[in-house]
Order: sequence, then C-alpha cells, then structure tokens
Amino acid sequence: MSRNTYSGLKDIPRGNAPEQLTEGCLVLEGGAFRGVYTNGVIDALMQEGLCFRTTYGVSAGAMNGINYVAGQIGRSARVNLRYRKDSRYVGKEALRANGGIIGFDFVFGDLEGIEKLNEERLMSRDTEFFPVATCMETGEAVAFEKGDDIDRLFKAVQASASMPFVSRAVEIDGRHYLDGGCACKIPYRFALEREFEKVIVVRTRPRSYRKPMKPSRRLTAGSVVYKAYPEFIEQLERSDYSYNLQCDELQLLEARKRIFVIAPSKPVTVSRLEGDLEKLGELYQLGYNDTRNRISELREYLEG
Repeated sequence: MSRNTYSGLKDIPRGNAPEQLTEGCLVLEGGAFRGVYTNGVIDALMQEGLCFRTTYGVSAGAMNGINYVAGQIGRSARVNLRYRKDSRYVGKEALRANGGIIGFDFVFGDLEGIEKLNEERLMSRDTEFFPVATCMETGEAVAFEKGDDIDRLFKAVQASASMPFVSRAVEIDGRHYLDGGCACKIPYRFALEREFEKVIVVRTRPRSYRKPMKPSRRLTAGSVVYKAYPEFIEQLERSDYSYNLQCDELQLLEARKRIFVIAPSKPVTVSRLEGDLEKLGELYQLGYNDTRNRISELREYLEG
C-alpha cells in the first residue's frame, strides 16, 4: 500500500445499503477534511439500514451526502483516504482545473479503485437531497433541491464546498455561490422549518466546541476580495458568532429530545486540509465507532 494512502484502506467496508428508506431528515455539518468523521458515521448508518429519506449537507457534508443518498457504503471514505494526497483532488492540479483548492471535476469523475457512483439511486425521486450553499449577492444560505439534473446537482455540491478565498465562486442561475458554511455551518434549521419529526444531526466537532471569539473587526481581506458583495462580507464577519449560537441551540434541542446528535466523543485535532492520512483514518474509525455505540439509542429516538 502506497504511503500516500491510509494504511487501513483495505478494511473500509464496502457494499450497498438496503433500499428501504427511513422516515426522517439527516443533517450533515461541514468542516472540510473533518468530514472524514462523517464518512464513518454514514457507513455505520447504512450498514444498519438507516437510510433517511431526506438529507441536508453543507460543504464536506454535501460531498458526503452524495454517497449516502447513493447508498454506497465506504465510498466517501475511500475517496478521501485514497486520494487526499493526489493534487488532482487537493492541490495545484485542482487549482488549475477548477480554480480552487478542491478538484471537483476529478472527484466527481470515475476514480481508479473506487466503485462507480450509483447515479440512478442518487437521483431517485424517492429521496430528497439538499446541498446548502451561500449566495454572495444576498449573504443567505440556499438549499438546492436535488431535482432531475445530475450536472446541476454536482454544481450545487461544488458551490456548497467551495471555500472562500481559495476557490472561485460557482455561478448558478445568474447568482454566485460559495461554501454553505459561510452562512450556515449546520443546516438543521431547514429540517425544523419543514417540521420533520425526526432530525438526526451529524457534527464534526465535539458538542462542547465553540469558535473562539476575536475582537470585532472587519475582514480586511474579505472587504477587498468580495467588495462587490457587501452582504456576503457581513455574513463572513458574523460567521463564528452564528456558529456558536447554533451550537447552543443544538444543545438545547438535544436535551429536549427534539433532535438526535452524533458528535465526536473525543477532541478533533484534524485540520481543515489535514494531510496526515493516519489521523484521517483514526477520525473515520471514531465516527464509525461513535455511531455503532449509539445505534440502540438512535433507534429508540426514531421509534419514540
């Protein structure tokens, strides 16, 4: 096994999730390569036959959502743990091809050693999938419906996962979009507003984590780079504060058993663009084991 891939890659599970759907809404937080935690979570869910009818995902959560909705166990993890060091996925070649740090054309294509994406199941009308991106003209989070056009869906996922400052904006229907996490890092509110009775939120930070708040100041770089989008700049400036409010509300909602949260049981030291594949593999295993350990509790929530 090449040193450029995770040493435990061969142990990542494979297979197709059962086609029976579970009523409820799965919400996937972003966090770039901290999303490998979510890789483990969704694999454990699919192995248990917990394939929720509706999925919302932001950034890495949207990338993970593709493979979850397609019902392909282990596929997200294999992409990340096999190709993280490939510059066509992350790095110079991605920058040349896509104008950003992530090579979406590469990762959405056919990958050697990775099973072909089950596009038929992904695009089935029996499921809903909403990548969430930030509209630069309004500064608001927008949840794109899956629809029937897979190329448009891929563009929405790309928009959701295109990090500011290191990616060019994605244009959809005449408007410009970047990382959904700029406006909404954990898109559970979409689920609550639609009055889903069962909402499962997958975090990529421990429950206790909060963004450290810095003295109020305008984002100098943002003011220069995004001066044509004042609403987007304002959203970036309050992003950390908004995230902390979301974390506080999630804690209250979980205590009331309104939602079910799966979050890392240990501190997460993986960085957004983590290159240590063994650390990423450990994070995958943490997500997988955290979920397996709470399956009975989750089923009790779903049946309640």
